[in-house]
Amino acid sequence: MNTDVRELYQEVLLDHGKRPRNRRRPDRVDRRIEGDNPLCGDNITLYLAVEDGVISDASFEGEGCAISTASASMMTEAVKGKSVDEAAALHDSFHRMLTGVNGNGSNGNGTGKLAVFAGVREYPVRVKCATLAWHSLKAALDSDRSNVSKE
Repeated sequence: MNTDVRELYQEVLLDHGKRPRNRRRPDRVDRRIEGDNPLCGDNITLYLAVEDGVISDASFEGEGCAISTASASMMTEAVKGKSVDEAAALHDSFHRMLTGVNGNGSNGNGTGKLAVFAGVREYPVRVKCATLAWHSLKAALDSDRSNVSKE
């Protein structure tokens, strides 16, 4: 990744980390789940409103490092208006991009703006920060009401 692109990615992550979108408790909640990353101190409560199989609203509360907060912010933006199945597929693409599961890590193709997180895989400890909101999303989509922990 060239220096200009890396700097742009860092700016996007810092912007969402400092000024997260959708950090609020919504009026309507159909699915709520809590996630925790005790290694970094990140915690999140994710809220989803789902109408006719489509995520009409997504928001979060909680505290975390800049990567965790930026990831939650961008994830909530990305899943609004998507069907539950589309959001689950986006989770899978994001997770593959960061972890290289099955030996086929991607460069972010198919993740749109979320490709800014591709560089996080160079810092394995930070992968858990970036994926906390996403694992919470997956549990909420699967209607798993238990807490999510990234130990």
